[in-house]
Amino acid sequence: MGVIDLAVFLFFILTGLFAGYLFGSISCAIVVCRLLKLPDPRQQGSKNPGATNVMRLGGKKAGLLTFAGDCLKGVIVILLARLLTDNQWVIVAAALGAFIGHLYPLYFGFKGGKGVATYVGIITLLQPLSLVVFGLTWLLLTFTLGYVSVASLVGALAVLLSAWWLGYTNAVLTLFVIMTGIMFIRHRQNIINLMNGTENKIRRKQR
Repeated sequence: MGVIDLAVFLFFILTGLFAGYLFGSISCAIVVCRLLKLPDPRQQGSKNPGATNVMRLGGKKAGLLTFAGDCLKGVIVILLARLLTDNQWVIVAAALGAFIGHLYPLYFGFKGGKGVATYVGIITLLQPLSLVVFGLTWLLLTFTLGYVSVASLVGALAVLLSAWWLGYTNAVLTLFVIMTGIMFIRHRQNIINLMNGTENKIRRKQR
């Protein structure tokens, strides 16, 4: 690859990353809470603008709407990228941009969620089998342990291991490695809470 070709390639990579970031910066948690007249999720509960916190604040309907919206961000970005190019590195760059935009939204003071819903949308479009791996792991751990954070992180690790085992392309595997690493960083407080025994469960224990 010559210097000019490399420069063009990097231009498209950065363009995809930036465009994905702008779209991913739409915080569905905040939008849903405003539409349903719920408290700002950045100020209440866990103070995380994500589906789990919104569900605690407004119930299952609000939580599902938030999850669906954040998931669709990853789906839509990849679909649009595929309409413009068949270069997988550019497509995954756009997907990564949407993921980062969800975590650090430009329009909402860079205070975003932890990335799980957008992650689900991304893996669904890139490798549908990964959704099966993540979904089964998430359901099993959520309903046995009750910790959404544990289910999400172990699910992401399961997806990463299966991607490596099944020989996914370097572009997709690189994206999965980056997203998994960022998810662990974003869940660091949850990990500390788990170690201290103070992590919230998705359901209350029966008394």
